[in-house]
Amino acid sequence: MNNFWDNINKFPRFLISIILGFFLTTFRQIFRLFKNKKISIIIVITTYILLSILYKIIENMLGIQ
Repeated sequence: MNNFWDNINKFPRFLISIILGFFLTTFRQIFRLFKNKKISIIIVITTYILLSILYKIIENMLGIQ
C-alpha cells in the first residue's frame, strides 16, 4: 500500500512536467517565427484579431454590454 501512495505523490510532479514540456515545445516554434520581422507582425495582428473575435463572441453569448 505504501508503494501506491508513493506513486500518487509523484503524479502532480509528472503532470506539471508534461504541461510544461508541451508549452515549451509549442512556444519554441512560435519564438523562432518571431525572428523574422514580417512574419512576427502578421502573427501579432492575427492573434489580436482572433482574440477580439473571441471576446466579442463570448460577450454576446453572455449578454454583457
